[in-house]
Amino acid sequence: MTTSFLIKNANIVNENQTFKGDVLIEGELIKKIGTNLVAPENAEIIDANGSYLIPGMIDDQVHFREPGLTHKANIATESKAAIAGGITSFIEMPNTVPQATTQKLLEDKFEIASNTSYANYSFMFGGTNDNLEELLKTDKKNVAGIKLFLGSSTGNMLVDNQEVLEKIFSSTKMLISVHCEDEQTIRENTAKFKEEYGEDIPIKYHPVIRSEEACYLSSSKAIELAKKTGARLHVFHLSTEKETHLFRNDIPLEEKQITAEVCIHHLWFTDADYDKKGTHIKWNPAVKSQKDKDGLWKALLDDRIDVIATDHAPHTLEEKSNVYTKAPSGGPLVQHAVIALFEKVKEGVISVEKVVEKMSHNPAKLFQVENRGFVKEGFYADLVLVNPNDAWTVAKDNVLYKCGWSPFEGTTFSSKITHTFVNGNLMYNNGAFNEEIKGKRLTFNR
Repeated sequence: MTTSFLIKNANIVNENQTFKGDVLIEGELIKKIGTNLVAPENAEIIDANGSYLIPGMIDDQVHFREPGLTHKANIATESKAAIAGGITSFIEMPNTVPQATTQKLLEDKFEIASNTSYANYSFMFGGTNDNLEELLKTDKKNVAGIKLFLGSSTGNMLVDNQEVLEKIFSSTKMLISVHCEDEQTIRENTAKFKEEYGEDIPIKYHPVIRSEEACYLSSSKAIELAKKTGARLHVFHLSTEKETHLFRNDIPLEEKQITAEVCIHHLWFTDADYDKKGTHIKWNPAVKSQKDKDGLWKALLDDRIDVIATDHAPHTLEEKSNVYTKAPSGGPLVQHAVIALFEKVKEGVISVEKVVEKMSHNPAKLFQVENRGFVKEGFYADLVLVNPNDAWTVAKDNVLYKCGWSPFEGTTFSSKITHTFVNGNLMYNNGAFNEEIKGKRLTFNR
């Protein structure tokens, strides 16, 4: 098997620069970056002329559904879709069955991934109203962080005891990631619409039920608590323009104690898409207005929002086809996230350098991921080649998710991912997968 690759003539994107050059991969690592590099004997040469070479995306929020919900997805199927989509590392959430709320159950997930994940992986430990003792045993070098649901979502791991929350925020030095939606507001709104429509509430009311107010109330409280306790807080999937003003852009990312993430679907869709897409774009928090989408883009570009992720959360078509109150929230995104961002590059909304900063560099910095997220000598060769001029249309027959559908079906993208390297191994090559090799457990510089 080839252990050396020479990628020639690529447009290398790294640390706010794009430059033409070559990258030599030896074993798991990037050995050399330069121009006119000479290939060692037995190295495979890839001419990347016209293509971008970027560090693989580090997706800080996915739901791969294993264990317990594997009729929808599993770590093998979704990590395979991820590498086809240019995501080389993922951090998976604890709301599986059973939930990852003890150290033993958390390690069980790592064990599954070590045997089946094509991408590099980590998992979050799930905080509840009554597992503080277990939570404090979490190994900061080998586990990505703590996840708290401050609004109930799939799996209902709601943490709503204020005293417990304060204890968690005060007691751990681990990064705490939060899903912020105010439960009381949502319950009241749901009851009101149920009274009028019964179970079959029109999907267009989803962002009215899971409203701006519900999001802002919860995220502002979490931020207040983080400031009070000194906790390291990361707010997942912002969905409103209003929330973006809670975050700072006047200090470097490394100095921020409170950071924010936005997801692909909130940057792509608006409430105008519910008519056509229906429950296929039902997410928690909800896709909201054009004003919210514009505000999220503005905050992303001016660095109040630090990271782009997917919140990949597949459900079967049968499940999604239920009436509003029974249709679960979430959709599959890892295969199309990077390409969707490249479409926004083509439209002039964002630069390619900024995309790489938000999806690769910043997650690596924010989670202190060891030796990944950059095109740098001595770093792991987690690399992706993107041809910016190879249009294709998303259709059922090219969707790789186990659930078999995508909210992007019918969308034509201008760019195509041609090659994905994970730890120096060419794992994806123009539609062909290397299924012999698995990814590695992420480690953290903490």
